[in-house]
Amino acid sequence: MASSQDAWYLSLLGLAENFRTSSPPNIKFCIQCLQAVFNFKPPPRVEARTHLQLGNILISHTKNTDLARNHLEQAWRLSQGINGFDDVKFEAASVLADLYEQQSQSNLSKPILRKAIELSQHNVYWHCRLVFQLAQIHATEKDYESASRLLEVGVDYAHISSASYTKVLFMLSRSMLLLIDKKVTEASSLLNTAGYHVENWTGSQCQKEYLKVFSLFLQVCHYLMGGQVKSVKPCLKQLQQSMLTIMQPSWPSDEASGGSNMGDMFMWMPKEQLYVVVYLVTVMHSVQAGYMDKAQKYTDKALTQIEKLKVVDNKPILSVFQLMLLEHIVMCRFVMGNKAMALQEMSQVVSLCNQYPRLLQSHRPQIHTLIGLYAMSMNCMNAAEAQFTTAIKLSQERELWTFANLNLAIVYLRQKRDQEFNALFERINPESLTTHSHSLRAAAYYVQGLQSFFLARYNEAKRYLRETLKMANAEDLNRLTSCSLVLLGHIFLSLGNSRESMNMVTPAMQLASKIPDIHVQLWASAILKDLYRMCNDPARENEAFQMHSNFSQVLLNDHFTSSKMPEHNLINWTEGNLPTDLTADTSIKSSPLL
Repeated sequence: MASSQDAWYLSLLGLAENFRTSSPPNIKFCIQCLQAVFNFKPPPRVEARTHLQLGNILISHTKNTDLARNHLEQAWRLSQGINGFDDVKFEAASVLADLYEQQSQSNLSKPILRKAIELSQHNVYWHCRLVFQLAQIHATEKDYESASRLLEVGVDYAHISSASYTKVLFMLSRSMLLLIDKKVTEASSLLNTAGYHVENWTGSQCQKEYLKVFSLFLQVCHYLMGGQVKSVKPCLKQLQQSMLTIMQPSWPSDEASGGSNMGDMFMWMPKEQLYVVVYLVTVMHSVQAGYMDKAQKYTDKALTQIEKLKVVDNKPILSVFQLMLLEHIVMCRFVMGNKAMALQEMSQVVSLCNQYPRLLQSHRPQIHTLIGLYAMSMNCMNAAEAQFTTAIKLSQERELWTFANLNLAIVYLRQKRDQEFNALFERINPESLTTHSHSLRAAAYYVQGLQSFFLARYNEAKRYLRETLKMANAEDLNRLTSCSLVLLGHIFLSLGNSRESMNMVTPAMQLASKIPDIHVQLWASAILKDLYRMCNDPARENEAFQMHSNFSQVLLNDHFTSSKMPEHNLINWTEGNLPTDLTADTSIKSSPLL
């Protein structure tokens, strides 16, 4: 029979739960009841569990993280000495480590997780979960070696524990880290092994489909990182099909998809987030391939889905997806000659990065690169140079570093700064580029062709541009193809070869219209105007002149509007925090062009 003291704390726990689950919940009274429990000196198990409950409730419903942290530290300290108290012990370690992470104190979170991993060898669910969590911290810190070693340990542990599904999850997670770390050969090998396990899966169909989506996503990323727009298409199509399967109303909920083994109660990502991820890689593919209309359509769908998810539970990963989508749609706007809309979307980027400082830290080189592209399109070459130089200085990503260098080279060419271009040349020489990206190497040949054109070395320019065209056509890089064709057209025009010029410019114009790339259209229409005059065809010359005037007017109007917007001042930002005084509306809206 319980003592009167036991009866008191048991009553308080019951009352606290009643307040927590009432509609609406009364969190203040719930917290008061739980705090009162300690007055009755409950047993260590009850004391530890109550500290954990208080910590969780304070994190979920208040901003008092210091008090939450204190309760979680008590729960972790007390529970370590209690045998068979796994759920409280390991949940306390996990939540406390997560809280330390949010407070940027990984020096405190990592020792707790290491200790919890050591203590959880007998509990397959918690052991795997804690390994994933510690690997995530190492990955966030860009310590990919440590993260990869942990995931490798996870593969072996899951295998010994007969957690086949989680074993493949560990393998795929490690493949993802290897891709991020640019260890492409090792990543490909592991991805093939994981893919074999997925194809020969004999477990539940739900688990197979989730693993398939993760595996296909990584294969798509592998191709896109390599700028292989054509090669990726079969994988991307399969990924989209798998996603449609998972999103069907008849598909089981995420909770019901885990199977019976406690060690397999994990998933890479909830299906509502997977839906956004598939749209994101589709947008990335569309931008690389030069399908700007398609990129806009899928960006709009993805951003709408993110808005819905944020209302229910505003997970930090959603803001990462949102930022990546905005980065890609901003590039689309530049190509299509809509800088004013690009600036509105840059204002959303600023708003997101000011809300989540970690996003600015991880995406700063990309943001400087985008601003550099904008400054270049506005003919603010000094600002463009400053932005690209800042991006190059900050970037640890080989592909982004190369992309920024290629654009900086074009800035130097446009300013006739041969000395600076020559100093930069080894960084963009296609013969010695260390990038794995097919598209960047093709772009490097284009920049070489452009330089030769400016120096009037036309035969040399043609040789480089034909290499660009060969590479671009091999992987359906439409923008690069249209740019190379129009430049070749310009070269043949300079050589007085009107027939060859026409053979280049006509398909360039058709392709640019399909993208649509207004800058190439402007360039091509100017050449067509001259060609028709040379051919003594006044009707077509007038038509080309009218087209050129229309494109010029659109770009001039856009240039004027953009220059008056407060976001235009971003071109002056190269250090410190992002400006906060942009007055444009930062809410996500559907574009009237979509």
